[in-house]
Amino acid sequence: MTKAYAKSDIGKARDINQDSYYITEDQFSELQLYMLADGMGGYNAGEVASSLAISCCRSYIENNFNDIPKDKESIIQLIGSSIEYANMIVYEKSKENPEYEGMGTTIEICLIYNNKAYIAHVGDSRIYRIRKDFIRQLTEDHSYVETLVQEGTITKEEAKYHPKKNVITRALGCNAFVEPDVMVKGFLKEDIIVICSDGLTNMVSNQEIFDITTNNFEIAPKELIDLANNNGGVDNITVITIKNL
Repeated sequence: MTKAYAKSDIGKARDINQDSYYITEDQFSELQLYMLADGMGGYNAGEVASSLAISCCRSYIENNFNDIPKDKESIIQLIGSSIEYANMIVYEKSKENPEYEGMGTTIEICLIYNNKAYIAHVGDSRIYRIRKDFIRQLTEDHSYVETLVQEGTITKEEAKYHPKKNVITRALGCNAFVEPDVMVKGFLKEDIIVICSDGLTNMVSNQEIFDITTNNFEIAPKELIDLANNNGGVDNITVITIKNL
């Protein structure tokens, strides 16, 4: 059985919250679905992109889940296809209205089934897994600075303060096609998954995420958001915590 908690906050510097999220409220449902999107674009456009992406992915997955075999490849394909579908809808929407031009969003999908986490990811929001005494980032940021880190041009420490650290290299809705990263990870009893927007990770360290979440995963979203705001709160902040009980 999984239990999840979530919270989203505008932060201290923004006029609007462009983050969106969805969590399955029924902890006994066969389909345990958790999603987070961090929108970008002109005033309001990012909010439109993120909420539309969440609703499209959710409807696609919910409408098709019962009709697929429940093997690894089929579930991975389902969540990947949901992002491709949402990308098409958001991209088309961006063409309808000049105010929406160039809008896009990150997207994180985590579908829990049979003690496994099926993950699809685009952008620089993140999914972590905490197991025993270790926190591990499962997703890889689609960002300019992450590319520099992978190339060995800069260190992870330098990436934290790089002037272009908010430049992302892949987003949902900005182009006609998008390729999500998809993966499946074990989600064992007592494991905790944390899904968050970069409004958290730019303000709070991995160690702090680990300490606060392992202390009490139920109130961790609020406590992590409070900490991010105390540290500056320069962006919208959204946190989802999920525990395998």
